[in-house]
Amino acid sequence: MQRVLFNFYLALEGVMANQLRAMLTALGIIFGVGAVIAMLAIGTGAKQSILDQMKLIGTNNIVIKSVISSDEEGGGSNQGQGKKDKKPWSPGLTIKDVNAISKAVPTIEEISPEIILPLNIVRDGKHQKGRCIGVTNTFFELNNLQIARGRSFHFVHEQEGKPVCIIGKTIEKKFFSDGSALGKKIKCGNVWLTVIGILEKRIATKESLANLGIRDYNADIYVPVTTTLLRLKNRALVSQNDLKENNWDDASDAAQNYHQLDRVVVRVKDSKKLQATADIIARLLKRKHGGTIDFEIEVPELLLQQQQKTQETFNFVLAVIAGISLLVGGIGIMNIMLASVLERIKEIGVRRSLGANQRDIVLQFLFEAIFISLIGGILGIVLGVIAAKSIASYADIPTIVSNWSIFLSFGVAASVGLVFGLLPAQKAAALDPIKALRSD
Repeated sequence: MQRVLFNFYLALEGVMANQLRAMLTALGIIFGVGAVIAMLAIGTGAKQSILDQMKLIGTNNIVIKSVISSDEEGGGSNQGQGKKDKKPWSPGLTIKDVNAISKAVPTIEEISPEIILPLNIVRDGKHQKGRCIGVTNTFFELNNLQIARGRSFHFVHEQEGKPVCIIGKTIEKKFFSDGSALGKKIKCGNVWLTVIGILEKRIATKESLANLGIRDYNADIYVPVTTTLLRLKNRALVSQNDLKENNWDDASDAAQNYHQLDRVVVRVKDSKKLQATADIIARLLKRKHGGTIDFEIEVPELLLQQQQKTQETFNFVLAVIAGISLLVGGIGIMNIMLASVLERIKEIGVRRSLGANQRDIVLQFLFEAIFISLIGGILGIVLGVIAAKSIASYADIPTIVSNWSIFLSFGVAASVGLVFGLLPAQKAAALDPIKALRSD
């Protein structure tokens, strides 16, 4: 152990005696390690962003959206000269579809219908346009929404259409700044609703909300589906006034929303069966809608998984580039150490003549290479962390510097010194001491 420590001190003295050369040698390692940490931070940040988006939409979810089909989309037979071809009749997306899907598709775990109504929201002289969302309790489970205060809907609320609601944090802040909203009333359209719960605030960027096509849950009022259909609006019921107002008797081209539901979110038990379940639901709805495709089905998780695969490929390319930087740095260390061996031939001959064996010479030059690599690794870690923070600040790209990336980079730096310092060390040890002492 004393001989090893003695060789370590000699290596340290050799590096300190040539600080400029050591720093120039370490530059390759500095930039290589810095590049590795910065690239891993970008990759980890992108992965976390995708995972956060998955939390926003829920896992294993299939989203069914209603589509208002135009006259051109449907087929039909000609009813007479001078008349337009009539599109096939469809009842639209309804509660009956939800029940049929739930009974017919065994891979489904949960299903949640949604009705989205843009209405005026009024309370104590405050007024704004907002959304009243008809949902069931399953909606909050599928979208990972928690009740901060109050309670969720009771069975009676959902079955009997009671005038109750759950509001988001933004609604509470806007209309109930004077105190707690629980037990108080708020008006949606022409109906007064009693607040029975307030959602926890959901933090999400505007970019995430836009990319995923989801709403800002904090700014909505949630009402039981039955209450929405009985007290607010049921688009499946068509009155004589509706026919006259929209000129349906005259085959008007004006698009009319005839869907009872706007969205249905389905959670599948097994993620491997997402696409198969979506195909079955599409065929079932097409049959129930008389062949009219007035709906669209999305599988957001599959899209996000594809995005994650693309990001992983991108991260792999970045890691290869960073690895090349480390390789170049290692080759630089090897070249400098080989040059150092040629410069210090007489020093090696003197040490051998004083009793140092080949192992001592190998350890001395190997310690020098590792020491230079470790210095480069430490400075590279600092550079990588600064680069990651700068990228996050100026380029608006999420970055996360993890502890394992720092340990990995540090270990790689030490390994580079060990591997690329071995050849120069062995060459130095193999020198004939007699010839070394004779050299100038």
